[in-house]
Amino acid sequence: MHRIAVFASGKGTNFEAIAAACSDGTLDAQVALVVCDKPQAEVVAKAERLGISCFAFDPKQYASKADYEAQIVELLDRAEVELVCLAGYMRIVGETLLSAYGGRIINIHPSLLPAFAGARAVEQAIEYGVKVFGITIHWVDQTLDGGRIIAQRAFEYEGSDAEEVHRIGQQIEHKLYVETIKKILK
Repeated sequence: MHRIAVFASGKGTNFEAIAAACSDGTLDAQVALVVCDKPQAEVVAKAERLGISCFAFDPKQYASKADYEAQIVELLDRAEVELVCLAGYMRIVGETLLSAYGGRIINIHPSLLPAFAGARAVEQAIEYGVKVFGITIHWVDQTLDGGRIIAQRAFEYEGSDAEEVHRIGQQIEHKLYVETIKKILK
């Protein structure tokens, strides 16, 4: 059985979808570790309820990004993690984590990259007048949302309600992320 880690900063809906797919056998995997940079985030409580080990940390408690990433690498190694899945992790991955897990970190992003990289992608797309939105899963490298694209799925939406775009997008994200993880692990 494959061992994966999920990094998140918020509610953890993609984490829940991945954990459920592991639990029901859709994925031949186990979420071995959740990493969260906001100790009060909902994903922390969700991981605890599911009995999944969680490292919740405050980056301000560390002298540098390299310091907290070194601790994360140690935890990933100890948990024998094969694949790291960023799922709403609102930090840029640094050199320490990339040098240890480069080529084994994927991210999900709420736009059809390379358009609208970075934070507020949906809001940027709406401001631009986009009519076709989408989800991208890509390999993480040293560029912001610039790693090689693994999967994309588009959807049409004619409106300006960012919450509705996020809602539609999340439904797609949950399925696409699980499908993509399954392909990678094969």
